[in-house]
Amino acid sequence: MGLFQKLCNQTRTPEGFLGKLMAGGMNIGHAKLAEWGMSSLRGIDASAIVDLGCGGGRNASELLKRYPKAKLTALDYSKVSVEMTKKTNRQAIRAGRCSVVQGNVAALPFEADRFDLATAFETVYFWPGLEKCFAEVHRVLKPGGAFLICNESDGTDEVTLRYAKIIDGMAYYTVQQLQNAMKAAGFSEIKAEHHPEMPWITVLARK
Repeated sequence: MGLFQKLCNQTRTPEGFLGKLMAGGMNIGHAKLAEWGMSSLRGIDASAIVDLGCGGGRNASELLKRYPKAKLTALDYSKVSVEMTKKTNRQAIRAGRCSVVQGNVAALPFEADRFDLATAFETVYFWPGLEKCFAEVHRVLKPGGAFLICNESDGTDEVTLRYAKIIDGMAYYTVQQLQNAMKAAGFSEIKAEHHPEMPWITVLARK
């Protein structure tokens, strides 16, 4: 495996030195996508948020700014991502507004009906079975809670689809596939938005 492929594979579970580079790069490289994705949250109120697959922690920080009265829990499978998210959000952690945990989205370490909002930026590509994981998200959301997915690929873009061939365990999904999995997990009021110039998508659903 070449260096480029090794680096690309760090997008799944950042580890070691290359993982630190990747997690830091996520904070920079995904900023515009995340900013656009968060525009889909207009009209959504939240006091308890969970950011799933938190990466380098930038999105958690931006969500805390967007919801200044909310508390946020960030979760990632990668120890490197957890540590970087803690560093990025150290002030919010000290203020008692943010907590960061290592965990698996297929078995979320949270009680039922806990959160008003769950977000997943650039991460569902690696989730081990959409319906199972979406059912877990559904479980931890309060009735009426919202689940936002934001992806840079709509599942048909040829450029980004190339990465699925070199990154182990990666799968891109179309809007229809995401909506179908959300419905199967119990979600309703599912709405999708597509960026007018990029293959970026958001899918927002309610419990």
